[in-house]
Amino acid sequence: MSMTDAEVTAITLTEAELDRWVTHAPTRGLLTGPGLPPDTGLLTFAPLRTHGLRRLAEATEGPCRLADELRDRLVIGELLNPAGLERESILLDGATGELTTAYLAAPSRTRPFAPSLTTMLRFAAVTEELAGLRGRFASLAGQRGPGVVGEASRRLLALFEEGTDGAVPAYWKAAALIRPLSLVAAPGSAGLALEMPGRLLDAEFGHGRVARFEETDFPPTLTHEPTRRFLRETGLPEEAVDTELLLPTLTEYHAGESVDLPAHADHLIRLGPLTPDTSLVLDGRTGAILTHTDSTLHPLNTDISTLAFTLWLLHHERTIDTHLSGELTTRAYDQLAAAMLDTLAALDPTGVSGGGSWHYWTELLRGEGGGVL
Repeated sequence: MSMTDAEVTAITLTEAELDRWVTHAPTRGLLTGPGLPPDTGLLTFAPLRTHGLRRLAEATEGPCRLADELRDRLVIGELLNPAGLERESILLDGATGELTTAYLAAPSRTRPFAPSLTTMLRFAAVTEELAGLRGRFASLAGQRGPGVVGEASRRLLALFEEGTDGAVPAYWKAAALIRPLSLVAAPGSAGLALEMPGRLLDAEFGHGRVARFEETDFPPTLTHEPTRRFLRETGLPEEAVDTELLLPTLTEYHAGESVDLPAHADHLIRLGPLTPDTSLVLDGRTGAILTHTDSTLHPLNTDISTLAFTLWLLHHERTIDTHLSGELTTRAYDQLAAAMLDTLAALDPTGVSGGGSWHYWTELLRGEGGGVL
């Protein structure tokens, strides 16, 4: 294996390294010519640099029964999942040039990924164009809202369909349907991280299913004015708010109980339950959103606007998957979760900037949160 220059602009392989393992002529031409980028925003080919070209039979740890047609698949890269998620390997069929993915811990469970290296690199490139709103998505720069989300999703899906005869693999379908959702909200300009479109929550959760508040509903310790304004004008889905005990402080909520409350409990306002043992809490002074469990506080969202976005994102994903008859959640939940975590982090980095501390939304999307929302 060799690099094109000292700054590692591409990973290339020699004819001798490909030997008899890669007989597909276009694939040999790409690997010995232009090569592969070390990383894209979604993929890494660092395993080629670290281990060289390996057969799947050689890369799996310990004794593992593999079907004959899988033993000679070549491990060439990995999906760049959010931190904490196991990385899925990218496998190359040297005879056909087709690509699949699999976890090395369960290598027999392969999933379609792309018909060729060229197509895979094009898919990754256009997905990065979406993230930067450039290239084929440049006309969407500066625009936000459900209409922009729909247009971006349609464009990306159409680009994927061009290289797959319309049969888009689940990973790329999740990218086309989930990643554009970050375009629904604009950057905030009035003391909050985001500017949510008017009545977006009503359209998603249903008329009458969004709780809005009056000034008389707010406890005196809710002094963060941008949060008060958001709760009055935009509100939160009723499923996130305890409407029977309206905005009590933690001190009031646990009155008469033998509970070890955190400091400044009078300034921490309980919005509602996340799980039977975990409360959704608002810091009335700063507007930060936290979780409270067994006297322990954990960061959850930057503020009330990113909480509303997260709730919308989770609900909208379920709506999308219902239209797909459960295809993503039943066949590719891990890939869907990775796309969801990246989309959430694009607008609210709380989960990835918490220094590795426990984060409810991250655990929920990994399938470990036990949440009720």
